[in-house]
Amino acid sequence: MTATGVPGGRMARGAKLGQLAAGQAVRGVGRRLSMIGRTEEARQVLAERSAMTAAQQIVAVLGSMKGSAMKLGQMASVLDLDFVPEAHRDQFRKQLAALQDQAPAVPFPKIRRVIEDDLGPLGRVFAEFDETAIAAASIGQVHRARLRDGREVAVKVKYPGVERAVHADIGNLEFLGKMGRSVLPSVADTGVLEEIADNLRSELDYLREARTQHRVAQRYRGHPLVQIPDAIAEYCTHNVLVTEFVHARPFAHMQTLPDADRDRIGELIYRFYIGTLFAEYEFCGDPHPGNVLLAEDGRLAFVDFGLYNEMDPVHVDFERSCLRAAAEGRPEDLYAAWVERGIIDPEAGVTVEECQSYVWAVTGWHLLDEEVTITPELATGAVLLAVDPRSSEFQGMHRQFLPPEHIFSRRADLFTFATLGQLRVTANWHLLAREWLYGDEAHTEIGREFERWRRRAR
Repeated sequence: MTATGVPGGRMARGAKLGQLAAGQAVRGVGRRLSMIGRTEEARQVLAERSAMTAAQQIVAVLGSMKGSAMKLGQMASVLDLDFVPEAHRDQFRKQLAALQDQAPAVPFPKIRRVIEDDLGPLGRVFAEFDETAIAAASIGQVHRARLRDGREVAVKVKYPGVERAVHADIGNLEFLGKMGRSVLPSVADTGVLEEIADNLRSELDYLREARTQHRVAQRYRGHPLVQIPDAIAEYCTHNVLVTEFVHARPFAHMQTLPDADRDRIGELIYRFYIGTLFAEYEFCGDPHPGNVLLAEDGRLAFVDFGLYNEMDPVHVDFERSCLRAAAEGRPEDLYAAWVERGIIDPEAGVTVEECQSYVWAVTGWHLLDEEVTITPELATGAVLLAVDPRSSEFQGMHRQFLPPEHIFSRRADLFTFATLGQLRVTANWHLLAREWLYGDEAHTEIGREFERWRRRAR
């Protein structure tokens, strides 16, 4: 444990993860034994207690560790976890969802020290500063403040010691693998954890994030449906990121809205996280509910640009052509493209049919020309089929090689799907996808509004 309270050493962080994994295993055995001879009502009560205790422990442990471990928890919070009794998964998810924006905050005196080390005395920059954090990210927490010139801002501050902790996690993937098997087997694969760690290195660079956020905010300036709070460059440093403040409702509020309102939000999320990859060749790689806000003016605000990535148009066009081959029933063309790209070893025994079925299982929501309601169960199934090596389906596909330039975009796709599942939204997603698959004109009023905005912005 560092003096700041964030476990920093490889051994300390690995041991903490190992204890959590062991605790979950013991609890599972104890719960099964304690149910023998109980009534069905008692079983339900015990299952609920076990699930809730496990959720609370995971939130406490991962939330206090921050860094890679907390990122793992945030990813798990949008999925159905198969070690929780099905009747209690919604309750479990609500507990685990606290890792999205309510993880345990670092005491303000330690946060103040970080700010003042980079910006000087607090009162020199800020006229007001709320000492209570309003959100917690994987490597920093967010405070509301007012600059001396009167502008209201959000101030994201790195947790003291978090850089050492992140680098310890990067070198400690074995322990994170144990954690993954306990909480979500689909993220226990070393390759997935390495991808998380690589992206966390980018998240540590607040100056890069500030530049990215400013560029994206300028692009969306004046957009009628989407809001990106701009970074305020003069107050952004290695450890402090200051951006415009958005008066908004959180994702939990969106989940309570009528179907039509949720569907509208769902289309905006889809267009921002998925459409920009194919339209702009760049995308935000960290879709999760904590990064989506409903602004008071009705626009949808997106925050957190630490995992924003650009992609070579050649690679984007490859993904587009593969999706079109799958949608059009050309499995031989899909298979040939994957063999040529080195994704499939032609000697591995993967069939043309398996290749086609895998793409439909994982990305079929873009390809099916009918209305689809995305549920948490549907989204989790797609994620597990894509990455869970225990799955009896697509065993051959799980042993194939996905080039690094595609891992990041596929993760963004899957976790956009999972985030939409938390809203239980309905749309003909294929009609939306046709805009970037085939260059079709917009099929929805929201799409037409985007097109009008693009014409005005030119």
